[in-house]
Amino acid sequence: MKSIVRRTVLLLSATMVLIFGVSAVAADDSSPEQRDAESTSVNTPPAAAISRLDLSTRDINSISTLDLTSEPRDLWERMRQGFAMPNLNSDLVTDRQVWYLSRPGALKVMLERGRKYLYHIVEELEKRGMPTELALLPLVESAYNPMAYSPAKASGLWQFIPSTGRDFNLQQNWWVDERRDILASTDAALTYLQALYEMHGDWQLALASYNWGENAVLRAVNKNKAAGLPTDFSSLTMPTETRYYVPKLQALKNIIANPRLFGITLPDIPNAPYFATVDASTSMDLAAAARLAEMPVKEFLELNPSFNRPVIPGQGGERRKLVLPTDKVPTFLANLEGKDQPLLNWRTYTLTQTERVEQIAARFGISPAKLREVNGLPPRRQLAPGYTLLVPAEESVALAEAAPVLAPRLANAAIPTARVRLNAAPHSWGKSGRKAAHATQPYHKPKRHH
Repeated sequence: MKSIVRRTVLLLSATMVLIFGVSAVAADDSSPEQRDAESTSVNTPPAAAISRLDLSTRDINSISTLDLTSEPRDLWERMRQGFAMPNLNSDLVTDRQVWYLSRPGALKVMLERGRKYLYHIVEELEKRGMPTELALLPLVESAYNPMAYSPAKASGLWQFIPSTGRDFNLQQNWWVDERRDILASTDAALTYLQALYEMHGDWQLALASYNWGENAVLRAVNKNKAAGLPTDFSSLTMPTETRYYVPKLQALKNIIANPRLFGITLPDIPNAPYFATVDASTSMDLAAAARLAEMPVKEFLELNPSFNRPVIPGQGGERRKLVLPTDKVPTFLANLEGKDQPLLNWRTYTLTQTERVEQIAARFGISPAKLREVNGLPPRRQLAPGYTLLVPAEESVALAEAAPVLAPRLANAAIPTARVRLNAAPHSWGKSGRKAAHATQPYHKPKRHH
């Protein structure tokens, strides 16, 4: 049983649901969720959504209390027991609740997508003693889409920009971008959020800093101090995106706290690990790894989204962790032990003279478009002597099954001039400067992590 005492303390410091006297606030064009989610939403009349928010004291007394004497039956109950951030009560919270409640289809899609990642995030938050409503922050940031990419080049579940990713030791090179790695990016994001909380002593200011930048928030706080004004989140002057940022998390917290009250059915997420990790110490194709686990490549990449190429490189003896559904780990290990097919069907090819992509593609039996996709080559990139490419192995020239899945993340990639070899040390590749294509996600204005 989890620590009942700790959860009781956390619960006593948080109100389960905010009670609003609602007046509809029109959503402005800058709300980050609005663009892509509109196309998948199932609209509920706004009046119906608002009526569910207009609660009375009698409604408060009817809300069921949490049972802290038993292990949570599902992940949502476990998350609720760890809610510990002070609640925010404002018209913007009401506005965001109405927005989410009027789009139950879009909300369901996003929560279903989070099924794979939520247990791990909640587990890591509890280990650090952090409020568990922070597990909903990737919904605000990326709609739980690890391939989400913003106009400011923020990437992954937690939307790190390249510089902040490097500050938290997230590798970004020709082979991988750990801003998309589920394990590494979650660890980095929680470390960053902890540091921001220690800086401000206030979770709402910490969240504002995560969105706007800690220096920008400190300047806003100091400006209010100098003017003799309050320095809480609601009192600061800030960009529209940041003004909506904390209210969105609060709105989601309110809905998750009591979904029946709002007429929402949450997807069933067991209070058990969705995935586990295994070590990959040798190079292998992504497609080969998926075959060993007996799962589709697309599903494999949803748990291992950091790879830029269709190859998992063995890096000078470094063991790279693969993330697999818990029920697929025994299958993967058994098939790996009894493998009877080559695991690596790609190899590196270094140009000895100036050649066109079309010439190289013809030599290795792959289409020029596919060769560009796999190597992230811009459409008109000229290849000079010494440039290294990833090409199909000669004995399996037709194999490019992972490339269509990888294509979105490789579009418009900028490739370093340094040589790239399988099993090379990672530091030899440099920074990729790669720009991934937009994934289906709520629209994000440029991010300002500093």
